[in-house]
Parts: sequence; structure tokens; C-alpha cells
Amino acid sequence: MSPETIEQEFKRKVCEGVRLSAEGLDRYRVFTPFLLDDGDHLAIVLKQEDNRWVLSDEGHTFMHLTYELDEKDLSRGTRGSIINNTLSGFSVEDRDGELRLRIPDQRFGDSLYSFVQALLKISDVTYLTRERVRSTFVEDFRSFMQATVPAERLKFDWHDEQHDPEGKYVVDCRVEARVPVLAYALPNDDKVRDSTIGLLQFERWALTFSSIGVFENQETINRRVLARFSDACEKQFSSLAANKERIALYLDSALRTEA
Repeated sequence: MSPETIEQEFKRKVCEGVRLSAEGLDRYRVFTPFLLDDGDHLAIVLKQEDNRWVLSDEGHTFMHLTYELDEKDLSRGTRGSIINNTLSGFSVEDRDGELRLRIPDQRFGDSLYSFVQALLKISDVTYLTRERVRSTFVEDFRSFMQATVPAERLKFDWHDEQHDPEGKYVVDCRVEARVPVLAYALPNDDKVRDSTIGLLQFERWALTFSSIGVFENQETINRRVLARFSDACEKQFSSLAANKERIALYLDSALRTEA
């Protein structure tokens, strides 16, 4: 099939705004009117490999996502599920970060349509609803703690069974050390308030502990709510993504401190 015929097939099945531009032997840049959130166009190349035509983003989609997200977060939690389901649903292959779709039976138009839909859907993980973002942050926090602290030293959703058998004051994660570390994941004002109340109650019970608060984005927290939490919490980190190394060092120090 000639490039002109392929372009016409793209226009017929996708939209009139699609065009091809040759970039070498059996290689064409596919221009479409579809944009990513920052105004960049989708990066799509049509190329022939081993006598098969392939559509490829040449790694651009995941690279674009890592401007805002940690690369590891693309393969786990809610984001990882969305991306994996999208790849499977549109028969797109992830080859070390390069997204590819082999074109079967000369179905160029249908293949481009599916590939565009897949790239847009994957890019949309940056547009998760507030609830989805919150759940992703908590999943990211838990995954980070699991990767940082030995499993035998880690307890999620901990509460003090002696003073609080009903679990009214739950801690996201307790790290067992000489001085136990109570770690909170803080996505919003409500969670910060609840965590403040919990820490103050633990003080009234005269429990021995240290505490850290890890915010999704500290700048979004109400100043009065944050001020009260700051009085109760020993150590704070303004975000998870930007402070993973510092948090890991803090936890490592707590684990290495012996009686």
C-alpha cells in the first residue's frame, strides 16, 4: 500500500487532520490534531520492521508522564492498573517503555484509531478524579514503605489494642524500632485533622513513639489545620515524590538506633 493510500485510510478512519511526513526509508511521522495536557501533540511514527508495519510512540508517552509522576508509580497501584488494562484492551505492546502496535491485515486506519485511543487514555492518568488521586497517593505511600522497611518491622492500619480496642485512632503505618515510628499519609485537611487528634490522644496515654507526616501536597493544606498538626507531629515531609530519599534516611536511622 502506498503512503498516499495509507494517509487516505488514516483520514477516513480517524479524522481529516491526519497527515504523513516521510522521515527516511519506510518511516513516516504521523501528525494528528490530538493533544496532550501540556499542548504537545501525540508522538506517533509509522515504520516497517521485518516486513511488518508498526505504529510506535518511541517512548514519548511514558517520558511525558514522568515529567509529573515518578517512573515507578506508572507500574503499580491505580495508575499501573489503568495503564495495563489499556495496553491489553487495545493490543498495544510495551517494549521497555516504547508503546507499539503491529498493523494486521493492512488495517492501517483501524490500527491508528486504536493506537491514538490507547495513548490518550494512558496520558489521562494525570487527570484522575480527586478520589482516584487520593487512593493512588495512599497506595504509593504504602508501596514506598514496603520497599523501605523490612516486612517484620512494618504494621499497616495500626491501633493501640490496649487503650483503643475499637480502633478509633488508626495509624497508617507503624514502624517497629526502639522508639516506634508512627507514619501518616496525608492527602487532605480531614486526614490531617484526624491524625492530629490521634497523636494528641497517644500523648495523653503516655505512649512512647516518634511520628512523621507525609503529605501528598503540603501547600494545599489549610494553614490552621497544618499549624495544629505541626505542634503534634515530630517530623513532616511536604510530599512523597520529592522526599523519598529523605524519608528513607529518616526511617533507616530510626531502625538502626538500638537501646
